[in-house]
Amino acid sequence: MEKKIVGQVTPEERNEIQRLFERRNGLNELAKILTAENGDLYEKLVKDMGDTATKFQDWWNRMAYKYQWERAENSNWEINFDTCEIFLVSS
Repeated sequence: MEKKIVGQVTPEERNEIQRLFERRNGLNELAKILTAENGDLYEKLVKDMGDTATKFQDWWNRMAYKYQWERAENSNWEINFDTCEIFLVSS
């Protein structure tokens, strides 16, 4: 696996993706214990997971466009929450 710095975001932009990242992780943990028998709560979880995934991807798309980050086949971007640095990670 190769990791290369391709950019940096502002602390405000980092905070936005960090909130979405933590929310997505929390929803994924909740999904492990909640079942369809929970009815309305389950439907709310599914909708929230979809909304959060969309916002998460939208953030990456917006920032990639704004900062013109390098792209590569079979790779993805990662953020270091401490430094606000963006890495291109190739497998």
